[in-house]
Amino acid sequence: MLVAKLFVKFGKNMSRIGKLPITIPTGVTVTVNKNSVITVGSKGQLELALPNGVEVKLADNVMTVHSEQGNLHGLIRSLLDNNVKGVSEGWSKSLELSGTGYRVSTTGSELNMALGFSHPVILKAPIGITFQVVENKITVLGPDKTLVGEIAAKIRGKRPADPYKAKGLKYEGEVIRRKAGKAAKTGGAAK
Repeated sequence: MLVAKLFVKFGKNMSRIGKLPITIPTGVTVTVNKNSVITVGSKGQLELALPNGVEVKLADNVMTVHSEQGNLHGLIRSLLDNNVKGVSEGWSKSLELSGTGYRVSTTGSELNMALGFSHPVILKAPIGITFQVVENKITVLGPDKTLVGEIAAKIRGKRPADPYKAKGLKYEGEVIRRKAGKAAKTGGAAK
């Protein structure tokens, strides 16, 4: 009942995020087509396909999103804002590697990791993604926020930090909940 009243009062576009305009910074070019929005900047080029019922308007370096479907209004606006920020500033995600004998280095567009396996783990960067390594700290850089997050998750998945000694890969600032080992459960080491 309350939802129906709000729908009548505010109309179809109830999204507060979706109503916010996107300011386009200098150096970024946005091209609005019927079914897509192409964003070009110093960090690269991104394209977002628009679903049916979503319209994007561009006027005086301000982009606005209009939608007949309330459930896509805020999503499309957020994705467009991420694309604008990505091609102008770029996105990054950092991971930390800890553990004796664990090492990481870059060779061109490849990430070489020694993670305690009998073989090195090699991960190739997709187009638009670059890796930086400084003292066992890996930074994934790129214009596409989704792709940066996916690659960082893929790297972390190769050897996630274990809860006993916190050895392995973890996101920068991630807190690993430590578990007590067998010795702590039994009251000490058996003699």
